[in-house]
Amino acid sequence: MADDCILETRGLTKEFKGFVAVNNVNLKVRRGTIHALIGPNGAGKTTCFNLLTKFLEPTAGTILFKGEDITREKPSDIARRGVIRSFQISAVFPHLTVLENVRVALQRKLGNSFHFWRSERTLDALNGRALELLESVDLGGFADTVTVELPYGRKRALEIATTLAMDPELMLLDEPTAGMAHEDVDRVTRLIRSVAQGRTVLMVEHNMSVVSGISHTITVLQRGSILAEGPYSEVSRNPQVMEAYMGTAA
Repeated sequence: MADDCILETRGLTKEFKGFVAVNNVNLKVRRGTIHALIGPNGAGKTTCFNLLTKFLEPTAGTILFKGEDITREKPSDIARRGVIRSFQISAVFPHLTVLENVRVALQRKLGNSFHFWRSERTLDALNGRALELLESVDLGGFADTVTVELPYGRKRALEIATTLAMDPELMLLDEPTAGMAHEDVDRVTRLIRSVAQGRTVLMVEHNMSVVSGISHTITVLQRGSILAEGPYSEVSRNPQVMEAYMGTAA
């Protein structure tokens, strides 16, 4: 595998009782890029994400991360390698403060489990780094806010901060702008571009203005198979893509 390819799948397939959700997908994600996975509903995007992060086991095929076969590894093993996923539904603790949410993610550095029983003084040692991460996603002024009180777009920014706390080498973002107002979409798009510096991002995203603005490579899925791949300027002119996806996105 080429040195600039951080993630690769070969013949990745997932069947559910005869239904093929992901069909012989050969994906290559280049290091240091933002790679978007798009397609109509039911195309297999989230199933593909679940396979890559080992929440599902593939029926067939191979997954390689930095040239090493990770196909049979557990989700926790994948995370320790630096492959960290955010979820389509905002996955934060609503009744903790914004700072406490990031601090929970940082506790991974203290060992293999979250030490909720550790002394406040021990956990306070994480506050400096937690505040740095919050500043990086424009949440520095919300550190003491109870998370349930945050606007939706800010919660998604917090989710990205907790993902960054895990020191990801490869970030997998599942529809990071879903359900957002226009101003929140713009903010999170800028945020993704910023946090991608020095990292690789693979994201599922429906908003084509987001995809066209920040993605280096786009892979289009249809019925579980790759329909097209390339830069937006190329993919957006593909007649099959226009019929299968672009036309329905208007």
